[in-house]
Amino acid sequence: MDATGKDKFTLGLALPTDPRWANIAQLHIRDILVDHAYCEQKAASSCISLIILHPDREKLVEVLTPIVAEEWSHFERVLAELKKRGYRLGPQRKDEYIEGLFKVVQKGGSREQQLVEKLLMNALIEARSCERFKLLWKNIPDTGLSKFYYELMVSEAGHYKQFLSLAKEYMAADVVMRRWHEWLEAEAKIVSKMEVRGDRLH
Repeated sequence: MDATGKDKFTLGLALPTDPRWANIAQLHIRDILVDHAYCEQKAASSCISLIILHPDREKLVEVLTPIVAEEWSHFERVLAELKKRGYRLGPQRKDEYIEGLFKVVQKGGSREQQLVEKLLMNALIEARSCERFKLLWKNIPDTGLSKFYYELMVSEAGHYKQFLSLAKEYMAADVVMRRWHEWLEAEAKIVSKMEVRGDRLH
């Protein structure tokens, strides 16, 4: 995606974010930043967990290690944005979106199937985050914060594609894509049932 907003990739989300979210989010920047900080922290932790569970998968370790570093750097950058505005991190909230996604994960199956499920879940979270960052970039009047979210939008788009590509390393591409579309449909149902709130990233 370039500075004009022209997409160089397709996220493929089955349900776009309600346009009201961006307008409401502008009124809750502190809450958005706090929630965003925890999202970045969890993203780094998720990749670390996958590396710990699958240290024997060389490609996975190779791809996820730099993502860990990048997600943690994003966490530090969000903390800096909070500090710049005189805000503190504050407590972590209950994440209804992530809880909903965990219910979609298919239990059992082979080690490869379990891994692919986790990779697809991570890909979907990155895709939704990218979409929300795009909305913040285009709608926040704070030019500094707008630029910040543009940079993170580009980064999350890359991560989304990396997770999806990595899943195809461990299972046939057609199987992965069939399951990916099931994930997209399930995620759309989760988002459709959630209240439109501007105090959280997801």
